[in-house]
Amino acid sequence: MLRMTVLGRALISRERGALAGQLFGLYLARFLHAGFPVLAGKEALVKLRKKTGYSFVNCKKALEKFDDVKEAEVWLHEQAQKEGWSKASKLRGRKTQEGLIGLLQEGNSAVMVEVNCETDFVARNVKFQHLVQQVAIGTMLHYRGTRNQLSTYAKCFLTSSELSQLRTGCDGSLLMDQLALATGKLGENMVLKRAVWVLVPEKFFIGSYVHGALPEGNPALSNMLFGKYGALVICSPSEQSEKSDFAELGWRLGQHVVGMAPLSIGSLEDEPGGDCETKMLAQPFLLDPTISLGQYVQPTGVSVLDFVRFECGEDTELSTSE
Repeated sequence: MLRMTVLGRALISRERGALAGQLFGLYLARFLHAGFPVLAGKEALVKLRKKTGYSFVNCKKALEKFDDVKEAEVWLHEQAQKEGWSKASKLRGRKTQEGLIGLLQEGNSAVMVEVNCETDFVARNVKFQHLVQQVAIGTMLHYRGTRNQLSTYAKCFLTSSELSQLRTGCDGSLLMDQLALATGKLGENMVLKRAVWVLVPEKFFIGSYVHGALPEGNPALSNMLFGKYGALVICSPSEQSEKSDFAELGWRLGQHVVGMAPLSIGSLEDEPGGDCETKMLAQPFLLDPTISLGQYVQPTGVSVLDFVRFECGEDTELSTSE
């Protein structure tokens, strides 16, 4: 009786081993059906997740549906976009008073954009910053190649609806689709609020400044400046102006515009105070209130022609000089 019991246990153990082997085979087949070894399948999963930023479960599901990693990536984006549109419709109407001002400058042209979200926490997320970058690049590409021969400067604004129809530089998709993807990933209501593009002739220069800047550290965003306030100042030097001072001068002028929030340029003849307190050249210079901005600029031989100031979350749709 004892021998039969031992033999029976051996048979049961063997059957269990066979069953375990069959289960492992089925598990292995799930990874091999796409033509990948198990290791390659895991590598593809890790690569897909790192590239897209989507969850392990969704990336695994995509690889189970498609043999090709690129096809899996496309499917993931499509699903995220659908989910993003769904979330966007549910979140629409929620206040978006946070966000970022993004500034991109290339040679004699510059772009400043505003993208809004619900919380500062999301505004500090790299995925949100990448969206702001795509809006700036899309705006720059939209105007690239136009108005190259200028005798004076050009300044163009884009509204929220106009921005949504622009295409990105990375894959040619619409900015409205990029917005949906970001909404799906970050789960907050977001708005592409506005943008301005400026182009100046060769002898002019554009001063720029962003306040409340985020700490640097992401190489993919190195061409951008981010903050809560931003300014572009269009300047025309005279023959007596020293070119080496333009960058510093432009930075200080932009800082003044952000800090003092002028409404117009004014003229060097304007007296400080009274009706002139919102005129840029008559205002006390931000870095030295004992003199006016006009008194600071005049010795440089530079003429201030125009400016644009953005404040993140402000009520007015566009903040410009008259």
